[in-house]
Amino acid sequence: MKYDLLIKGGTLVDPAEDLSGVRDVGFAGGRVAAVGECLDKGDAREVIDAAGCVVTPGLIDLHVHVFAGVSHYGIEPDPTCLDRGATTVVDAGSAGADTFPGFRKYVIDVSETRILAQMNISSQGMLTEEIGEFEIPEYADVEKACRMIERHRDIVLGVKVRLTRNTIVSERSGMLPLHRARAAADAAGLPIMVHPQDAWCSSIDDILKVMNGGDILTHCYHDYPCGILNGEGRIRNSVLEAIERGVVFDVGHGAGSFSWQIVEMALSQDVLPTTISSDLHIYNVNGPVYDLASVVTKFLHLGLSIEDSISRVTSVPSAIIGMEGEVGTLSPGAFGDAVVFELREGDFRLEDSRGEVRTGKRNLVPVTVVKGGRVYTSRGAGG
Repeated sequence: MKYDLLIKGGTLVDPAEDLSGVRDVGFAGGRVAAVGECLDKGDAREVIDAAGCVVTPGLIDLHVHVFAGVSHYGIEPDPTCLDRGATTVVDAGSAGADTFPGFRKYVIDVSETRILAQMNISSQGMLTEEIGEFEIPEYADVEKACRMIERHRDIVLGVKVRLTRNTIVSERSGMLPLHRARAAADAAGLPIMVHPQDAWCSSIDDILKVMNGGDILTHCYHDYPCGILNGEGRIRNSVLEAIERGVVFDVGHGAGSFSWQIVEMALSQDVLPTTISSDLHIYNVNGPVYDLASVVTKFLHLGLSIEDSISRVTSVPSAIIGMEGEVGTLSPGAFGDAVVFELREGDFRLEDSRGEVRTGKRNLVPVTVVKGGRVYTSRGAGG
């Protein structure tokens, strides 16, 4: 047989290949073997009939929390990410230097989801809700972070810092964690990822001053202090300048970081997210986030085309994580990760992080996930 698996008759949306049209996709040896308009189903051991469906590369989620059993945010990655179409994810700082070896051994290395990570500049990472990771300044340990990064260079993409005052950063620590994260990232030759809400600074201007091209500002549409809008509802000049120099503006929906009003005002000023991510964790997996596809659905409601939306969870993040041509595309030779979606029509409740509801008319629902050239069946379903 030429193909182990063939997805036949679906509308393939592959922004990396500038492709949106009916195509068949064949997989062999865990990779994409062929893409064509009429591949012979007799050449395949298994065939998925995707007629009337949308087929995309496996989705890439740049912001999740999957250190289940240790971080209070942690969820199991396979049933919440892979089973819902996110075949590659980046854990955004659940673990720091003191906890990262366990995260790798007990989660990353044993999950079917492909997991990469941002190293938290806090050595303890995101352990408990009661004590923030920067309760004392000493948690932001540059040397310790750099040593751990060197041990895990193959999966660590950068250095994460969360700046929310009181619940995460004490007054004693102030803005020190941001500068420690910058120092560690520069020493390691990696970018930083910043969670900016309600930081110990006058505005997001102070945060963006230390961010370079390739750094990631996540939660870009929150409505806390240190947001992207000024007092008149206009995009701040510092934000426009950061976009110009290549700072990545990531959605990071989360339980408290996505406001319909903020995103609508930003889009009206042509400030679109660089990437769409979920910030999926234990406090939002049952709503309002649910999964990455549900966040993409919100951007379809906001007026982005399916091609523009899918690019922000495939081709764009694949370049950011340094896996362009391997993930985020279904070009021949890429890893055999794909999702078959139904684009359902009706009335769908779309809720932001403040409980404000919009009614969407389309819903992007994953119905089949392919990982490594085979249909993924969740363990919960007996697979």
